Amino acid sequence: MLPPLLRHEPKAANNQVEELRGAMNILVLNAGSSSQKSCLYALAEELPNQSPEPLWEAHIDWTATPDAGIVSVSGNKSQVDFKISVDDRHTSLQRMLDTLVEGETQVLQSLQEIDVVGHRVVHGGSDYSQPVRITDSVKEAIANLISLAPAHNPVNLEGIEAMERSLGDVPQVAVFDTAFHSHMPPEAATYPIPYDWFDKGVKRYGFHGISHEYCAHRAAQILQKPLESSKLVTCHLGNGCSLTAIREGKSVSTTMGFTPLEGLMMGSRSGSIDPAIPLYLIRDHGLTADQVDHLLNKESGLKGISGISSDLRDIQQAIAEGHKRAKLAFDLYIHRLQASIASLIPALGGLDVLVFTAGVGEHSSTVRDRTCAGLAWLGVHLDPLLNEAHPVDQDITTDDSLVRVLVIHTEEDWAIAKACWHLLQS
Repeated sequence: MLPPLLRHEPKAANNQVEELRGAMNILVLNAGSSSQKSCLYALAEELPNQSPEPLWEAHIDWTATPDAGIVSVSGNKSQVDFKISVDDRHTSLQRMLDTLVEGETQVLQSLQEIDVVGHRVVHGGSDYSQPVRITDSVKEAIANLISLAPAHNPVNLEGIEAMERSLGDVPQVAVFDTAFHSHMPPEAATYPIPYDWFDKGVKRYGFHGISHEYCAHRAAQILQKPLESSKLVTCHLGNGCSLTAIREGKSVSTTMGFTPLEGLMMGSRSGSIDPAIPLYLIRDHGLTADQVDHLLNKESGLKGISGISSDLRDIQQAIAEGHKRAKLAFDLYIHRLQASIASLIPALGGLDVLVFTAGVGEHSSTVRDRTCAGLAWLGVHLDPLLNEAHPVDQDITTDDSLVRVLVIHTEEDWAIAKACWHLLQS
């Protein structure tokens, strides 16, 4: 038996149900391998220029304890936490939805007031370059791509099916992380292997597209400069990391490829390595393909080099305590990040804007400082005070910097909600 809701100190009631009538109520599910963020937006006939505060939010940590996950819900100026079963995710998701319509966090009279559910789906393959209404064929395509995104597509599909059972025939929309990169030029999307494999779908797809696209548009707003006339590199740096070169508002090159393993060194992923290394591990050391997959995705990156953690905060704490391998891990992380940024500039023909976003990009002033120090030859000059002042949606360069450097809070959920709004309006 799971415990009842764990209530935080009560706050003044502020029933928002009446305010929602006439609005389009959009529920967003952003599922990861070990966590899920959900939120509810109520949008009117015209979209605001910037993201509004969600009316309700829920965060699930599926790995909080060995036998249960933790849900944290906020809505109607109240917050509750409760445990959920990790063995029955459908029931757990239903319990999360119930907080929309009952208790201190209630913001709807009924779940039937939800007009549409939007899902972040990591891999859309070659078939999906735009958000789409979810049908049986779309679900089949997501399932067929599980082998290319084994940590994400299964939980994305699980969330879709859970909403079908809980909400019936409410429209659902898939917004694909690969879609923004789907129009990269052939020289950026093609691998130098026999071309027959390209026709079979072996190509660079790219990921984090929802975040990269949002940050590009937000950068144009902040700088008050048309996106079409800017040359940007966006750095999505979290546990997973990727860069994207954006010219005329479009992705022209990116670091992740056929899967999210390629590219930058990440928390526990190796990023790009000599492709002969996996063959060597299999042939000479007897590892299976699954063991190599686990090694490269779960035991490499910051975690593998440091031997401590995949969390950069733990690495920096260890460095402060004199841990040599932690320092090597961080130095390697910065080295590969700088080299990858520089490698994207020829595709742009220059660089106007560098954007840092996601957990590390938004919160680590050290990563921003060390990265930009190696790009001084481009005319990048950070303002140390601005960089250290916890910037949000802000330019952190000096007036004489030839390249603007922005820290932008990525809003994937808002981007998904907007995609749902546009799709239903059309």
